[in-house]
Amino acid sequence: MKRFHYQRVLNLIVIAVFLLLFFGCANNEPVDACVQGIQYGFWGGLWHGIIAPVDFVISLFNDNFIIYAPNNNGTWYALGFILGSGGWGFLGGKSLCRKRRRSDHYVAN
Repeated sequence: MKRFHYQRVLNLIVIAVFLLLFFGCANNEPVDACVQGIQYGFWGGLWHGIIAPVDFVISLFNDNFIIYAPNNNGTWYALGFILGSGGWGFLGGKSLCRKRRRSDHYVAN
């Protein structure tokens, strides 16, 4: 049983080293032209999260269109983007649970 555990750990280490070497060879792209002008914060991230589905469809047909603003202020922009895009399921969990309880209640009676 222990041999299996060591084999799994060894496989994970080999994969991690391979990924580190593989992705460590990537070219750095200059982004200086992208980060000039307005810097988006929380409210910009919230707006971009709300319109993300529309942005995604447009980005499929236009290569110059992106969903996530490269000139953002970091954490606050990311928080606004996540909340604007629906919280990735964090915000809808309680309402779904309430809906299930109501339907279970009606079925039981």
